[in-house]
Amino acid sequence: MRIILFLLTNMAVLLIASVTLNLLGVEHYLSGTGLNLTSLLIFCAVFGFVGSFVSLFISKWMAKRSTGTQIIEQPRTREEKWLVDTVAELAEKAGIGMPEVGIFHSDQANAFATGWNKNNALVAVSSGLLQRFRPEEARAVMAHEIGHVANGDMVTLTLIQGVVNTFVMFFARIVGYFVDSLLRKNSESSGVGIGFYIATFVAEIVFGIAASMIVAWFSRRREFRADVAGAQFGSTAGMIGALQRLKAESAMPDQLPSQMTAFGISSHTKMGFMALMASHPPLDDRIAALQNQR
Repeated sequence: MRIILFLLTNMAVLLIASVTLNLLGVEHYLSGTGLNLTSLLIFCAVFGFVGSFVSLFISKWMAKRSTGTQIIEQPRTREEKWLVDTVAELAEKAGIGMPEVGIFHSDQANAFATGWNKNNALVAVSSGLLQRFRPEEARAVMAHEIGHVANGDMVTLTLIQGVVNTFVMFFARIVGYFVDSLLRKNSESSGVGIGFYIATFVAEIVFGIAASMIVAWFSRRREFRADVAGAQFGSTAGMIGALQRLKAESAMPDQLPSQMTAFGISSHTKMGFMALMASHPPLDDRIAALQNQR
């Protein structure tokens, strides 16, 4: 199912981007006279932002299917009623529309929020979290996720991803063209050779790693802000308790799909260079930040 969803998403990106470029009348950025930088920038911006915005607009649909989230239409148990009522109360405090509320089956204690705007969001919690967390801790987790929605983190992350996608593609093709020009310096044939495609591919990997660090840095900052929201709309003690409980369960492997990891409340701590690619700060740092604020 995840492979099918991935393929469908990329097909939608290609279709929308191609139609957009045709409507804009963008010429091919490669010609016999060299690179057309204006066309190249438009081409990269269209593909960079279309991919990000398609993912944003279908984020709820993707999340439901990739995690198996069951939306609570009418609460059937006391636990479901408590969850819906808690989210409704927190959403009112945050000044946002009532999100869809769901539960996904996972032994790992986790939760996530997603959606394309503040009044059309989804907040989901794992069955493992509901089973093992105390009510005040689960409430703080829900407040954390509501904080993400109220802060507009999904939209902001999409815009940042679109910008870095654009410049990764743009500068990678400039590097590719430069390398290809050096390799074909004495060639009289027009166009580009295989060197352009190889150099562009390598440059996209290198620039993509640097871009991922930028996106990850923002993601870590937004986790601190969402923790503050969890303390504000829930309680500081509940938010600290929830993070401490997540730390105690850190040995359990991540069970959210990779595309949803950044939207969960918890993720495994990474060390060394990989810490720069982490979507979440270390739990000890998050706990310390709340304790210092208190």
